[in-house]
Amino acid sequence: MIPLSRDALARMVALHLPSEGFVNLGIGAPTHVADFLPTESGVILHSENGILNVGPKPAVGQEDWDLINAGKMPISLRTGGSYFDSSLSFAMMRGGHLDVAVLGAFQVSKDGDLANWSTGDNGSPPGIGGAIDLAVGAKSIWVMMDHTTKEGQPRIVERCVYPLTARNVVTRIFTNLTIIDIVEDGLAVRALLEGLSIEALQEVTDSPIHALGAPRIIRQDGSVV
Repeated sequence: MIPLSRDALARMVALHLPSEGFVNLGIGAPTHVADFLPTESGVILHSENGILNVGPKPAVGQEDWDLINAGKMPISLRTGGSYFDSSLSFAMMRGGHLDVAVLGAFQVSKDGDLANWSTGDNGSPPGIGGAIDLAVGAKSIWVMMDHTTKEGQPRIVERCVYPLTARNVVTRIFTNLTIIDIVEDGLAVRALLEGLSIEALQEVTDSPIHALGAPRIIRQDGSVV
């Protein structure tokens, strides 16, 4: 059983975004979702540095370094896209105008607590950034991350040990092994990587999980059947 690749995980998230929704993609892995978003979905992607209708990553050699996302990576702009200042962008984030924010995370607790900001331990400047505004402002918070750390430790935990970005905000978790919804009675498995059992998933998850009915199957390309 091979965990999903980063591209397959991004495709899986892209295919679940609400039709014609307004969606923010957080810095890091979530930015790859833009590369797999079907044009017919009608989804409008928002970047916190002041862009609406973000398109996929440009081809090599076609980058415009005056057109970047919040992570300073080159992007393209779809037809009808627009630019605006940070104050308006953050008003969108804080005012409940985004249907979904897709964020990376170091840890997510069983209650939906989110820990995703840099403490400076990895050599990068510490700072919570715009994640805190997205976490409390978007209508739904989805997390996209590897299921475990490089050392094999669970990222879905009973209680986060890293500094929290926000409490009780995450509603759905996409990992390279599963899709889990955080519901009133705990962690509900909605889909499992093909060949993976609930029991095997529990072994790499720090908090109890359960399935509501038969989980759907995640294929290696990120499609779910």
